[in-house]
Order: sequence, then C-alpha cells, then structure tokens
Amino acid sequence: MKNEDEPGYTILRNKRDVSRFQILVEIAEHQPAVRQQEIAAMLGVTPQAISEYIRDLVDEGMIKAPGRGRYEVTREGIEWILQNAEMLEIYAKHVRHDIIHQVSVWTAIAAEDLRKGDRVGVYMKGGILYASRKLTTANGEIAVDTPKGEETGVAKLDGIIDHKESIVQVCKVPRVERGGSRNVKLDQLTEVIGGVSVVACVGLEAWVSLKKIGRVPDLYFGSREGVIEAALHGIPCGIVIVDEFFTEYLKQLEQAELSYEIHDLVAA
Repeated sequence: MKNEDEPGYTILRNKRDVSRFQILVEIAEHQPAVRQQEIAAMLGVTPQAISEYIRDLVDEGMIKAPGRGRYEVTREGIEWILQNAEMLEIYAKHVRHDIIHQVSVWTAIAAEDLRKGDRVGVYMKGGILYASRKLTTANGEIAVDTPKGEETGVAKLDGIIDHKESIVQVCKVPRVERGGSRNVKLDQLTEVIGGVSVVACVGLEAWVSLKKIGRVPDLYFGSREGVIEAALHGIPCGIVIVDEFFTEYLKQLEQAELSYEIHDLVAA
C-alpha cells in the first residue's frame, strides 16, 4: 500500500474524494445560503449526485444543515479540506520540481561548439538565450551535439536566469485634431528614441512623428504587445503612442509589472 506521506498520494487517486473535496470547498466559499442545484451547476454533475454526497458528508459530521437550503462546513470538514489541500500542494510541488524539471528542455543558442552531456551556463544577451561552458546563475545539460550559432536544447536547468527587465520609454503625441505630428516636440523625441534599441508606435500620428526625425519604427502592428515582450527580455524599448491610447497602455505595462518613464511630447 502506498505511504500517505509520499508525494504521489493525494485525493486525486480517489474520484469520490475529489468530489467530496470540491463540494466542501464550494460550500465553504458560499455558505450558509448555498443550494444543491448551485453546487451541481458549479461542478457539472447532477443534483441527485450532489444530494447523495451531501447526505454522506452530513452523516460523517463534515457538514451541518441548520435549515433548508443552508449548509455549513464543520470544524472536522475544514480540517479535512486543509489536510488534503496540503497534500495537493505537496504533489503539485513534486510535479513542478521533480518531474517537469527533468523532462523540460529549454532552447538556447550555442555560444560555442557544444556536445551532448556538456554542463553549461544559460544567460540572456540582447533578449536571446545563450548557452556556453561558462557556468552562470542558471546551469543545465546539453541535450544534443550542437555547433556554435545553432539552437540547442538545455535539460535539467537549475537556478534562475540572470537578466534585468528594461524600463519602457512611453512618448505621448497628440491626435490629428490636436495638431498631430505638427504639434510634437521633435527634439525631445529624437533624444528619447536615441537611447533605446527597439522603437514602436501606435497611431499614424506617431508613425509620421518618427518619420520626421528619420526613424522607421521596428514595430507598428502588434506594437503594444511587442514592446512588453521585448522589455521583459531586457531590451531597451520606446513606444510613441497617440494620447487617446496612452492611459490604457500604461495599465498594460502595470499589469505586466514593467517600469516605465513618461514623456509628454505635446508642444505647448
């Protein structure tokens, strides 16, 4: 018989316990006014099945029913939830660290000729992942013989890849009704754009503003998402954006937990 302390032992091995766990959690979240039909709809099973489970849970002292359509999880029920939630957490950690870690393969560029089994360090450079025999903060094992400059697979990766997310330079320009590119501080735009590697724009007013300083944007279509992806990889980015989209985009950057600097380029 499997030891209950082993990572593989969880309520997932017993379909009945899975259902009991879900029902107790739903009742705990919505108690006391929760109906059996509502629980059935949440879990995608029949009300009859829920009724049978609840009757058993009441008999076992995990649920009490102080009134019609009113259910509450008892102290014994809470303890059972916590015990099994802890086992699920241990099992999930076992999957992440002991199983997925062993089978996942990261793709990187070989910084030198590498052979299968070589111990390598993995690092970020220019937004691209590289692997070399010089060990770093994240190290793994080469999965296949690879010549310099080609993609390789790195297995059994340990540690954290050392890289720093970039600060996004957000340049606000006015819509055409408010002057468009004719009302932009081009000298300031030139200065800001000169300090980044990737330039994006949102709106034709932004595109023309960049054209006036002799800069073709690297990103136009899908530029907002592209800047976020590049900044997360540590590439210095700037985005020139029409004012009507400005506030919404700042929210996107905050959701991505990226830092940014604002440049109001609207001429007085």
